[in-house]
Amino acid sequence: MPSPHIRPARHADDTALAELDREVWSPLHAVQPRPEPPYAPFFDPANPPSYYLVAGYLRLVRPTRLDCNSHVRQIQGLAVADRARGRGVARALLRAAVEESRRQGARRLTLRVLGHNTPARRLYESEGFAVEGVLPGEFLLDGEYVDDVLMGRSLTE
Repeated sequence: MPSPHIRPARHADDTALAELDREVWSPLHAVQPRPEPPYAPFFDPANPPSYYLVAGYLRLVRPTRLDCNSHVRQIQGLAVADRARGRGVARALLRAAVEESRRQGARRLTLRVLGHNTPARRLYESEGFAVEGVLPGEFLLDGEYVDDVLMGRSLTE
């Protein structure tokens, strides 16, 4: 199976990414309420296209603005259309995030995942991420308390 084409996002992707975000919303991975009309634009000043890789999407950012933390990048969102699941899109996005993080000079890549999202956790582990911390019961989703799991990996190996 050919690798998905990963590219930087463009402003013209706004509508398609907003629709994807609404399509894949689930309490398995979302802590925000289900999107309801009127829908906000996908991109805004705090979330410009330069933060995103597209084929589905992955948001890659500095976790803080602190200079002492500038060697870290964090994945803060990953979505793949249901029709594209099982085709390696999420894995390709993760690998592209590793390469982009290295290109930006980062030494570490981190992410947060809900404890009950077993498929995502397995994928991240298979790509070299390890659990580095757990905030037990951090979120109340659909009447259940769910852990917030911090995962990370080195980019220097």
